[in-house]
Amino acid sequence: MTSTYRSIAGIDTSTPTVEGLKILITGGAGFIGSHLVERLAGPNQIVILDNFARDALTASGLADRPEVQVVRGDVMDRASVQAAMENCDTVIHLASIAGVDTVIRSPVRTMEVGLLGTANVLREAVRLGHIKRFVDLSTSEVFGRYAYKVSEGDVTHLGVVGEARWTYAVAKLATEHLAMCYQREQGLPAVSVRPFNVFGARQVGEGAIHNFIVRALRDEPILIHNDGSQIRSWCHVDDLVEGLLLALSRPQAVGQVFNIGNPRSTLTIYALAKEIVRICGSKSQIRFIPWDYPDVELRIPSIVKARKLLGFEPKVDLDEGLKRTIEWYRANLEGNERSPIDTNGKSVRSDGEA
Repeated sequence: MTSTYRSIAGIDTSTPTVEGLKILITGGAGFIGSHLVERLAGPNQIVILDNFARDALTASGLADRPEVQVVRGDVMDRASVQAAMENCDTVIHLASIAGVDTVIRSPVRTMEVGLLGTANVLREAVRLGHIKRFVDLSTSEVFGRYAYKVSEGDVTHLGVVGEARWTYAVAKLATEHLAMCYQREQGLPAVSVRPFNVFGARQVGEGAIHNFIVRALRDEPILIHNDGSQIRSWCHVDDLVEGLLLALSRPQAVGQVFNIGNPRSTLTIYALAKEIVRICGSKSQIRFIPWDYPDVELRIPSIVKARKLLGFEPKVDLDEGLKRTIEWYRANLEGNERSPIDTNGKSVRSDGEA
């Protein structure tokens, strides 16, 4: 891999140029995966391992590109992992069960895919012995219900044992530890990234911005759990991809965990819904419904470490990101029948991970 470097006050702030690699992206058919494929395909060969339970890839046409190979399979199946990783020299591991409602419905599978699936991918990477970088996508959920300017060194929270809401976070935190253990004990050049509430074009699933925009463009009621006072920092997917490429290319990233988010783009869920209604020019009403499950009340990252070691700096502020995202959804709702945009008539939660 190569990078073009420039430095400000001793910190490299260049956009990484990653080329000449064969990269396995597990979960590559999903929202974040599709944006990584879009950014990396061409200068690199891309292998996608995914069961297509959430498909943001097909409608994009990216799977049809000659430098993209799709392996339909599951990280729970070691044979599928071995077949997909063969001849790859880089791994970006995104595959997991996502979406809070899905996690609550399927806590066993959430933990098994997180723990056993990630173990399968890590073991195969070590067995091959030539992986140049292993990037593990974790979650900001590891910080629990109240997280104000949290840094990577702050204490993480496991939640109440038996509460399905926290199984995703528990599994992700365990796999962070596992990846770092493989790095220290087996020499695997691993790095973990914790994204904070990612949004953008092609999002599928239960994310708040995805659902708010779709319903606003249809002039349908926007349903918010509880009073909408939950606070989030929203990160546009382009900035997350930039952070992942920095983690992939910077030598100093190995053996580290990084928060990737945009603390400047912070507001309540209620304010977010109002802003989306305004930008869309929508007639949607905002309604509040009770929701008795545990929720994250406050989540704002510190990105000091990512700035210092990676040169990461979010570039897309919330207003610009919302305008870009709304423009994409407007075009796809009106004219692209291949795009799997659906809110299933549900109220939505405050989380935006994919």
